[in-house]
Amino acid sequence: MSPAELLAALHWRYATKKFDPAKPIPAATWQALEQSLVLAPSSIGLQPWKFIVVTDPAVKAALAGASFRQAQPADCSHFVVLAVRRGIDAAHVDRFIARMAEVRKVTVESLAKFRTMTLGNLERARGEGTLDQWQEHQVYIALGQFMACAAMLGVDTCPMEGIEPEKFDAILGLAGTGYATVVACAAGYRLPGDKYAVFPKVRFRTEDVVRQV
Repeated sequence: MSPAELLAALHWRYATKKFDPAKPIPAATWQALEQSLVLAPSSIGLQPWKFIVVTDPAVKAALAGASFRQAQPADCSHFVVLAVRRGIDAAHVDRFIARMAEVRKVTVESLAKFRTMTLGNLERARGEGTLDQWQEHQVYIALGQFMACAAMLGVDTCPMEGIEPEKFDAILGLAGTGYATVVACAAGYRLPGDKYAVFPKVRFRTEDVVRQV
């Protein structure tokens, strides 16, 4: 992809208000977008998240009802709910370290210093009362990567904070799992005639928001 093609994709992207419910995302395209979530960066690599991908029409309709009656959850092809791991603990860290040892073909014991450093950072944040907020920030990194990748593949998205997280948790069976809804994103294809698709983007001038030092 050239720089010009990248910018064209980002100009083309907008927070889609009306999705075409009859146009699903092709399987190969979705598999790539799913991997864009899996490959998203996170602080210390801890991946404090779970991504619930909803395609069942009945569940999407229920989530639309918990989104102040916005239509995107019901009409889009794939509705992604991004949940955070609250109160992240040593068990999560150990699971990550075990996976690191598996992928990099090293021993768990060789990662002992990394484990100590990681747990120290988590405990410091826990003591300051910022642990869950810190982890929620990571979820938004994944959201941004997902939306950018979707634009590059010509897939429309709409990030959604106008939702009722507790109702989402109940509908998706997250209550009591340690995971909680943070934000959601509808993905699919815009419905022809959506007036917002042709509105020019309104952004501050580059020099007003980018400072070179």
